[in-house]
Parts: sequence; structure tokens; C-alpha cells
Amino acid sequence: MGTSGVFITGTSSGIGAALAVHFAQAGYRVGGASRRGTVPDLPADAPGEIVGIPLDVADPARAAVAIKDFAASCDRFAGVINNAGIHLTAPSAELDLDELRHVLEVNLVSAVALAQLAFPLLKEAGGGFIANMGSFYADLGVPRNLAYSASKAALASVTRTLGVEWGKHGVSVVNFAPGYIETAFNAEYLQDDDNRAAMAKQIPVRRVGNVDELARLVVNVLTADCSFLTGATITIDGGQGIRL
Repeated sequence: MGTSGVFITGTSSGIGAALAVHFAQAGYRVGGASRRGTVPDLPADAPGEIVGIPLDVADPARAAVAIKDFAASCDRFAGVINNAGIHLTAPSAELDLDELRHVLEVNLVSAVALAQLAFPLLKEAGGGFIANMGSFYADLGVPRNLAYSASKAALASVTRTLGVEWGKHGVSVVNFAPGYIETAFNAEYLQDDDNRAAMAKQIPVRRVGNVDELARLVVNVLTADCSFLTGATITIDGGQGIRL
């Protein structure tokens, strides 16, 4: 059958790095796109590979070349995962509008651009997937997180629209919405036992999530060959978002 390829953004660390590793362990050729172009280490016996691709997702011209070249290097282009993103906090009354635009550009506009670039390639391949990495903040009112929450809510809406438009072409579009996942971003905060306990207390399963369990879920969903799943948001937050 040959090697299937998946193009993933934001793979230099955190969730993106875990996604790259788990897809490679599932036998995929992974295009790991990040501003640094670095890739995580793989176990020696991993059947797949990760190819580092230097890319600023806010550069549409470079993104067009990167995704086209990567797709051409694979026997079959399977899909794209829009994982790259930034998180900015500020009181809503003081949020700089240029910063709002920047968050929307990185978290939302770049994801739409990559989806548009991937669509004809996937359509030609007979189908595939486009996955977005959202957040459970999209459905919550979180102080000081207007820009980030708005970008993730819009990404969920984009997922629904593309799922409806592109389903007839065999392109499945899915949004994953994690809750609190332990990454380098919050590692310093969680090193304090009191902070970790306070955060865990808010979560019904009584712990913070980890990148490996999230990556396993994403890989299993996207490789299940179920194009009937499209336009949906899958929330992974330990039950926190639905807790009364």
C-alpha cells in the first residue's frame, strides 16, 4: 500500500510533538512543521518517520510550498492536523486589537489556509482528514482569554462548515478540544504540588491530562477509516467542561 503521510503543525514540543511521534509509531511519514523545524526523538523501532519542516504557519506562500512538497514525497497523502497556536492572556477591556488579530491569524486563519491547501490534494487522493486542535475554552467564559477562546470557538465553527461542504468528497474534518493538558507551557505552574492539586480538584477525573493519551486518541480516531465522522468536536477534558 505504500507509506501514508500526515502533515502536522507545531510539532517542536508539547501536543504537536506527541502527535508526530504517535503517528510515526503507527507507520506514517510525518511532516513535522514548526518555526524551528526541529523534530522529537523517535524510538529506533518506529515503523514511520518524522521529517522536520521549518514553517511559520502565518506565511501562506511558504505553507503552500511546504504542504505540496510534502504530499508529493508520500505514496499517499492522508491528511493535515492544525495544531500550531499561541495563547495570549489579558483583561478584555485592555486587550490590544493588534494582538487579537495576531492570535486569530495564527490560531484560525492559518488553519483555514492549510485546510484550503490540503483539500484539493485530499480530494485527488480519494479522501482523507483535516483535524483541528481546538480547546474546551471555546464553550466557556474564561476571564482574560478573549482572544484565545474566540479563536478556538471560531475553529470549531470552521470544522462544522468544512465538514458539511467537503464530506461528499471523502474529506473528514474533525476538531479536538482538549482541557488542561500538561505541557512545557504549564510545567512550571504544575511543579508546585498545591497548584497541581487545585487544578486537579476542578476536574472530575481528579488529574490533569497528558500529551500521550491525547495523541493516542487523535491517532485512533483519524486512522479509524470512518468518514461518517465529520464536522464534529471531540472534547477531552476529564469532564471539566460539563461539570456543574
